[in-house]
Parts: sequence; structure tokens; C-alpha cells
Amino acid sequence: MNGLRGKRYGEVLLVSVGTNPGEGPQAVVYNTFGLNDCPAELWSQLDADAIAKKHGAAAALLNGPRYWLMDGIEKDTSGPQETATFGGIDMIRQATVALTSMNPAPYLANTVARNAVFVYDAGEPVFELVDPQGRTWVMQTWSQVVDPELSYEDLAGLGARLRLPEGWSYRSHDLDEELRIDTSSQAAQVLQDDLTNSYSLASAGR
Repeated sequence: MNGLRGKRYGEVLLVSVGTNPGEGPQAVVYNTFGLNDCPAELWSQLDADAIAKKHGAAAALLNGPRYWLMDGIEKDTSGPQETATFGGIDMIRQATVALTSMNPAPYLANTVARNAVFVYDAGEPVFELVDPQGRTWVMQTWSQVVDPELSYEDLAGLGARLRLPEGWSYRSHDLDEELRIDTSSQAAQVLQDDLTNSYSLASAGR
């Protein structure tokens, strides 16, 4: 899939509680992309508690609306796709997430099995967090969950608004060459900032 940058979508996460000692909550992620653009009139009516009850989940998390920041996604979609409908919105099952808690805190990584490559084109801007270990986290989606007015044009200066933990920094720059975040054969590490924008780990740091 190409031409994704700026495209709108929404997600529903169905959360289950781990049954084995030391096993945390997990969530199955359903995404609207490819079926619809997360229509506002339907999304605004979703009831997380009702969704959780209907699907036998411990909880349901509503994650959206969001907008892609990568330019393309490479993913094997040759097999059958599992779909579900939430409040009249059709979605495709896309990933499984090992959550740090039932309500994950910002700047803490969650493990995501998504089997995909995110591609950012040369010459395009990227928006990044750098953690105290020198690792780079690249924004993969921006969110209107906390700030319904947050726009693409706001992202370059977002660092002034974020409540960054000590030792963290935010930056933006244009790519000199294509950037590929390849988690096709290994789990992705994903975190959110305090405005619920999402980032993928792109480098191991020092």
C-alpha cells in the first residue's frame, strides 16, 4: 500500500487479561483502513463498554481518529482477512499488542506483532523522539484523541507542547534517503507520547 501519508483511520482494541503468571494484558487490534475512513458520525457514537461486552473482552479501547505518517506499508495480505463490525464501522484484524497495562502510560513501549514494513520516502519529513539511551522513535501516526484539532502542520513544532520525560527530546527533519522500519519477522516496539501520537522504534541507540 502506497500513498498513505495523511490518510485517516480508527482502531478498536479488544483487550484480554493474561491467564499465566507474569503475563500482562493483550489486545487484538482492528483497523478501518482499506475499508473506510473512520466516519466521524459513527465513530463518535461508539460505546467501549458495550463493545467489550458484545465481544467477550475484558475491555475495549477506542483508538482514533488517527492519520498515517509513513508513505507506504509492505505486508503480506494474501491470506484470508478477519473482519468485524463495531457500531456500523467495518474493520480488519491487523495486529496483536502486548500491553504494559490495561491503560498504557505514555513513553512506555508496548510489543506489537504486526508483520509489516513501514516505508518513509526520501525528501519527506519525519517526526522523532530520542530517548535517554539514544534510541530513535519515529512517529507512525498522529492522533486527534486528545486534541481534536491537531494537524499535520502542527507536528514540526510539537516538542514545545509535549511533557517529555527527563532525558527525552523531540525533533523533525527531512529524510535524505528512504527509511524502512522492518518488523515483518520480529515484533515492533511502539509507544505513545502524552498526546497519544504513536512511534515505532527505528534504531537501537548507543
